[in-house]
Amino acid sequence: MRDFPEDKVQAPLQGGFDPSKCPVRMVLAHIAAKWTILILLELKARPQRFNALARAVPDISKRMLTQSLRELERDGLASRKVYGTKPPSVEYSLTDLGIGLMQHLDQLAGWASEKQEVIAEARQRFDAA
Repeated sequence: MRDFPEDKVQAPLQGGFDPSKCPVRMVLAHIAAKWTILILLELKARPQRFNALARAVPDISKRMLTQSLRELERDGLASRKVYGTKPPSVEYSLTDLGIGLMQHLDQLAGWASEKQEVIAEARQRFDAA
């Protein structure tokens, strides 16, 4: 038996549900994006400059990194600080909201690590069938 509140589980099935206003969709749309979690994990360690993030996540394009950081900033999960150096330098860090999110992502990462072999076995069984 699942320990989800019934009203939350059945809400999408009730009449009048507007998926565009679903809080789960609105939040997870950005968090579940391809690069977001990797960027958040890097920012969890310490505030970082743009190029340091680009090196830490080498497969991401500069354009996608910029877009992802803007979305994190827009959602209130990351902050951007500009230093008045020449040329200007910019540093990104987690906000309190972002730190709170990381507690949950750490749990998810722990679960994924713990269940990695079980999932790999399930995939092999599925692929063999």
